[in-house]
Amino acid sequence: MATTFLFIILPYISLFSFLLVSIYRYRNQGFKVTSLSSQILESRILFFGSRPFHWGIVLLFFGHLTGFLFPHGVLAWNGKPVRLYVLEITALAFALLCLSGIAVLIYRRTSINRIRINTSKMDVLVFVILVISIVTGIYNAIFVRWGSSWFAIVLAPYLRSIFSFNPDITALTQLPVVVKIHVVSAFVLIGMLPFTRLIHMLVYPVHYLWRAYQVVIWNKRSPAE
Repeated sequence: MATTFLFIILPYISLFSFLLVSIYRYRNQGFKVTSLSSQILESRILFFGSRPFHWGIVLLFFGHLTGFLFPHGVLAWNGKPVRLYVLEITALAFALLCLSGIAVLIYRRTSINRIRINTSKMDVLVFVILVISIVTGIYNAIFVRWGSSWFAIVLAPYLRSIFSFNPDITALTQLPVVVKIHVVSAFVLIGMLPFTRLIHMLVYPVHYLWRAYQVVIWNKRSPAE
């Protein structure tokens, strides 16, 4: 029953929560969606934590997405041992980069009083889930070797079965406990994302890339006028 809940029911709860709440907030609170940045309170430590964390997590996300969308391509790439080593080491490096970044961000949140008092319980929960996900991912990379291959063989078909509304967890149940924790933490993070400051990533102003340029003209009048 627990397995059914964690790997069938929870994924659907998370995905529907992500979609429905994100759409609601975007349509009804579009201009209120913000990261609630604390940069104005402290910027130096933030720079050294935010940069590695964001680079690491974005690259890891696209790495996982590639394994999900092109599992056969990943397996073909891993057919050569050298290429397999390069992929695994690169992924581990990004994970360590991400971990170092979030460690700095947690230190910043806990060591600077004016930032600590502006940290909500949801912020703490996000940090906890992120740390669990990152640490278990690093553990898997080191001790459950060749994750890119077994991700393509086991997890990619499982995720496809979820999206096709025909969940099949047979192979997933045979994986180590740490892998299962990593999967569950990812779904929990997806489900809670619309309720956190992380939702700002969904309203990133990418349309600025193709909108027409704007001409700003200052109309400064003299005091006499």
